[in-house]
Amino acid sequence: MAPREIVKQNEISVSGVLNENDVETVDGGLKTQAKGIAKRRHLKLVWRNIILFAYLHFAAVYGLWLMFFSAKWATGIFAMVFYSMSGLGITAGAHRLWAHKAYKAKWPLRLILMIFNTIAFQDCAIHWSRDHRVHHKYSETDADPHNATRGFFFSHIGWLLCRKHPDVIAAGKKLDISDLENDPILAFQRKYYLILMPIFCFILPTVMPVYLWGETWGNAWFVATMFRYCFILNVTWCVNSAAHKWGDKPYDQNINPVENMGVAIFALGEGFHNYHHVFPWDYKTAELGNYRMNFTTAFIDFFAKIGWAYDLKTVSKDIIKKRAERTGDGSHLLWGYGDTDQNQDEKEMIPIINKKDD
Repeated sequence: MAPREIVKQNEISVSGVLNENDVETVDGGLKTQAKGIAKRRHLKLVWRNIILFAYLHFAAVYGLWLMFFSAKWATGIFAMVFYSMSGLGITAGAHRLWAHKAYKAKWPLRLILMIFNTIAFQDCAIHWSRDHRVHHKYSETDADPHNATRGFFFSHIGWLLCRKHPDVIAAGKKLDISDLENDPILAFQRKYYLILMPIFCFILPTVMPVYLWGETWGNAWFVATMFRYCFILNVTWCVNSAAHKWGDKPYDQNINPVENMGVAIFALGEGFHNYHHVFPWDYKTAELGNYRMNFTTAFIDFFAKIGWAYDLKTVSKDIIKKRAERTGDGSHLLWGYGDTDQNQDEKEMIPIINKKDD
C-alpha cells in the first residue's frame, strides 16, 4: 500500500487534534481513537547523525564533570540560562505559538522566540512545527515522526538516527503550513538557518564565557555548549518518550500520552502530556492554576500583561470535567475550588483575592 494511501486511511480516526474546530464531541474530543501499532520495517540508519550524537553525549558527560570540578561557577549559571532560553524557544515558541497557535504574539516577542529557538538547534521553527503537527494529527501511527509504539529508544532519539518513515513524509506534505511560511520572522530564520544556528547555538555560548569572565576554552565548550545543548535535547526528547510511557491518564486513558511531573519540571511545563494531547490548543498545555511546574505559562502570561502576547486560548472547567469523566482513568481527583471531594478545612484556608460581597 502506498504511503499516501495509508495516511488517507488514518485521517478517519487520528489520535490527536490541532485546533478547536477539529473537535467532534462536546467534551473536546474525537469520536474514535486510532490505535497505533508499529509495523516491522527495515530502518535506514543515518550514520552521520549516529556519530555526531555519540560525540555530543560523551562531550556532555565530560562537560558535567568539568562543571563541578573545573569550570567557574558563572559558567554553570550561564549554561543554565542558555538552557532556559533555548527551552522557551521550543516550548513557548515552536510548540505553543507556532505548532498549535495556542496564542498570538507581536513581532518583538516572535523575534525573541525565534532567537531562543535558534539557540536550541532542533531544526528551524517551520520544520519543527510542521513535524509536531503531524505528530498530533497521526499520533502513534507510522505517520508519527517519533511513534512511541516503536519503543522508548525510538521515540526518544532513535527516530533521529534513521530515515523518516514514508508515511511521515507524506503526512508532512499534506498539511497546510502556509501560516508558518508567511511569517517573515520564521521565513528569515529558515533562509539563514545554517548561518544563524552555529552562531547562536555554538559560537556565542563558547566565546562569551571566555571573554566575559576569563573561562578556559575547554570549559566553555564542554560546559556552556556541549552539556547545555545535550541537556535541552534530552529534555525535549523526554516529552516524546517518558511522557508517552510513565504516568497517569486523567483526561483520556485510550491514548499513550501521560501526565509526567518529572518531565514537566525539566521541560518548563511540557510534561502534562495527557492533557495536552486532549486539548492541544490550550496555551498552558495543562490544567494547572499555578506556575509551580509550568514556567513557560508564566513566561507567556508575563508578555500578555505587557501586550506582546494575546488571544490566549484555554479550556473551560466544564469541558475538562466532561472529558475526564468520559475517557479518563479516574486519577483526576479535584476539579477545583468547590469540588465535592475537597476537604472543608482546605476550602476555609484558601485566600480569595479581590473578593466581592454576595
